[in-house]
Amino acid sequence: MKRFPKYIKLGMVSSMLLILSACSDSDNDLPEVTPPPTPEPVIYSFEVSVTNLTYAQPLSPIAVVLHDEGNLFSLGETASEALEIMAEGGDNSELLALSVALATGSSEDVLMPGTSTMVEVMIEDMMPSNISLATMLVNTNDAFTGVNARSIADLAVGESISLLTSSYDAGTEANSEMMGTIPGQADGGEGYNAERDDVLDMVTMHSGVVSVDDGLTSSVLTQAHKFDNPTMRVVITRTQ
Repeated sequence: MKRFPKYIKLGMVSSMLLILSACSDSDNDLPEVTPPPTPEPVIYSFEVSVTNLTYAQPLSPIAVVLHDEGNLFSLGETASEALEIMAEGGDNSELLALSVALATGSSEDVLMPGTSTMVEVMIEDMMPSNISLATMLVNTNDAFTGVNARSIADLAVGESISLLTSSYDAGTEANSEMMGTIPGQADGGEGYNAERDDVLDMVTMHSGVVSVDDGLTSSVLTQAHKFDNPTMRVVITRTQ
């Protein structure tokens, strides 16, 4: 049997080591994979300007809701508990927490007659279909006004929608105008009460208040608290 010289064996081993070393080095030469940058979120932003057009009806903090589905209210249908709480006591927190809400905003203070306020609301990565807003006429039992599911899907940046709103009756509390039943400055009475004592129990157009001046002797309201439509001027502007 033919034997290879020792130096030949050593040469073969050295060659194999060089090959293995080259293979190992080739792994280190692979280019580093850089993950793609995280895309910046797309922001859709809206400014809602609200002006109180009444003579002596302060408005509770304005609730603004961006949504694709649903309504804050429907004429001829029973008011939701969230709407009742807002329309009787001015608390808009339940409206802002509705499951249909994609994004919300609220003014901070009561909006006095003849004054204006601005609410900004924004959402990331999706253009909402609708916008709604609601507020209570606080010198009433359960009157409210607002915008219900107004389409903004085609509103371009810089464009505005101008609206005038009507007044509605939540249909959850009788319009007694009696002392102790109105949460506004005219009375300082009770706000939300879970018991519904309005025989209609549905949302309707509001007929206005009677007042003590027009013969309702038990009323704490005067002619100054009367209101006609429109109740608010609303300007919705897409800013981003």
